Amino acid sequence: MSSTALNGLRDYLFGTLSADDMMWLAEELKQHLHKGSASKPYTMAEIDGWIDESERQMAANLCEDEEDVYRELRDEFAHVDKC
Repeated sequence: MSSTALNGLRDYLFGTLSADDMMWLAEELKQHLHKGSASKPYTMAEIDGWIDESERQMAANLCEDEEDVYRELRDEFAHVDKC
């Protein structure tokens, strides 16, 4: 995920989640990272394969744009209470 997309996601979450929800999410992410810390690093062949697949999808116009992704996130989390 690009840094622009990650920054957009962060800004979206800051605008929609309460402070308590943000703290919960931070703890969940920390736990997830610690669980995966023993995993092996990706090989260049794996990374190149992902890039090639992404380029094929982009060439075939199969990718969603940023607005579609944010709309889907808003719709998915619309039921969450905002504090």
